[in-house]
Amino acid sequence: MSLADPQAATGPEYLRRRTFAIISHPDAGKTTLTEKLLLCGGAIRMAGQVRARGERRRTRSDWMKIEQDRGISVSSTVMTFERGDMTFNLLDTPGHEDFSEDTYRTLTAVDAAVMVIDTAKGIEPQTRKLFEVCRLRDIPILTFMNKIDREARDPFELIDEVQEELALDASPLMWPLGSGSTFQGCIHLKTGLFLYNAGPGKPAERIQTTGIMDEKLDGLVDPNVLAEARDNVELAAAGYSAFDSDSFLEGHLSPVLFGSALRGFAVEELLDVIADFAPPPRPLTIEGGEIGPTDDHVSGFVFKVQANMDPNHRDRIAFLRLVSGHFKRGMKLKHARSGKAINIHSPLMFFAQDRQVADDAWPGDVIGIPNHGTLRVGDTLSEKDGVRFTGLPAFAPEILRRVRLSNTSKTKQLRQGLQDLAEEGLAQVFIPFLGSQWIVGVVGILQLDVMVDRIGGEYGAEISFEPAPFVTARWVSSADKSAIEDFRSINQTAFAEDRDGAPVYLARSQWELDRVVKEYPEISFKKTREL
Repeated sequence: MSLADPQAATGPEYLRRRTFAIISHPDAGKTTLTEKLLLCGGAIRMAGQVRARGERRRTRSDWMKIEQDRGISVSSTVMTFERGDMTFNLLDTPGHEDFSEDTYRTLTAVDAAVMVIDTAKGIEPQTRKLFEVCRLRDIPILTFMNKIDREARDPFELIDEVQEELALDASPLMWPLGSGSTFQGCIHLKTGLFLYNAGPGKPAERIQTTGIMDEKLDGLVDPNVLAEARDNVELAAAGYSAFDSDSFLEGHLSPVLFGSALRGFAVEELLDVIADFAPPPRPLTIEGGEIGPTDDHVSGFVFKVQANMDPNHRDRIAFLRLVSGHFKRGMKLKHARSGKAINIHSPLMFFAQDRQVADDAWPGDVIGIPNHGTLRVGDTLSEKDGVRFTGLPAFAPEILRRVRLSNTSKTKQLRQGLQDLAEEGLAQVFIPFLGSQWIVGVVGILQLDVMVDRIGGEYGAEISFEPAPFVTARWVSSADKSAIEDFRSINQTAFAEDRDGAPVYLARSQWELDRVVKEYPEISFKKTREL
């Protein structure tokens, strides 16, 4: 049931687009929610299960073998589906903090985000980190309080936590009646739609009421649960902000829906809120100004590169978020970094790992461009000269390791694999000024496990890692080029280049880093680099 004017989706094509990400702490139910949203959109017939084994259905968003084996997402996935008059571009992101760099970059390509919170646990560390990234980019947040059909914390306690810890006003739209063993369903506070829990394994029964005081509920809901819910709804109406779309779009207020992704409670209603109130594609920053969906020329930026989505063809796909113009298959677009024109003759639209050729696309859409090393994360493609989008970050890694190759005849495969995975954002690769062993930098140990698995499985090179004598990395720059050369000549063993050839200082300790920062004031030692 939609809350907004059904005519709102008419007009230019881009107004029908909703491009959003789902963010959460691991195990909050993000991937399950993704599956159920796809089911609501008619994109799949049966939702998969993250923990499925054997012949039972796997989730569409976790399509890598290592994801299926471990039950976690390790790479962002793009899925496009339609519902009613709207086209949704859903970007499923890794919840695990070890893959946060991929998530941060993905968040540059969305216009809104759904924050999934486990009602038994509340706000967890990774949720908080991802929320702050959204806040820095002024991304509107919708909150989905998940797993209300299990034992959960008090709804007021959960909403208050959002308001206090995230400094974000909360406006409840869907309220639970009970939780865990007493869970009776959820009621929409605006429309009166009641999602009744008819029993284990049964889908929600959708019953239209006039609201929480409707006598229909007396014959359905446990009297004690109903009495408490009626009191709570009255208190919530008095204690929390009414939903205001302007405040939501400005990032000051979040609509809150209680539900269960696994059982499908409030999933359709969440999709309705996204359709009705999440923003259509927004203008983005370029060097010297902004470009938005109303600009006539086609432009977009690469926020992700994925290698070997189809292991049979060793493919490489660059994911391009369209920002302006009407893209048509076969167009030639200027590659800002090289200055060359690229013919986009086989653009792809994605449903997880499934794909189909796209004849056209509009602002807000994400298309895949088959890529043989030309396109990298952060690249701009445009019909016009002089267009370059900004703001895609690379972060200094916190864990550095030397790569050891079991079979030296596989050196070529190893280096190709490292380059590919670095382009995806899975890891960073540093090539030492002295020595032949490449160094990889990661945020978390789990990334190293994924690299071993993927380089072995996709490139046929067995690798391991050994400690490197460095604790962190910093990109170095200076207006005085000779200062860099002097610094490098003195610190040759601690000097390297990243995959783009940018100079990097590898520090053996925090003390050593602090010392060189003081000794070389003319040089900048940066923790981040714009791609």
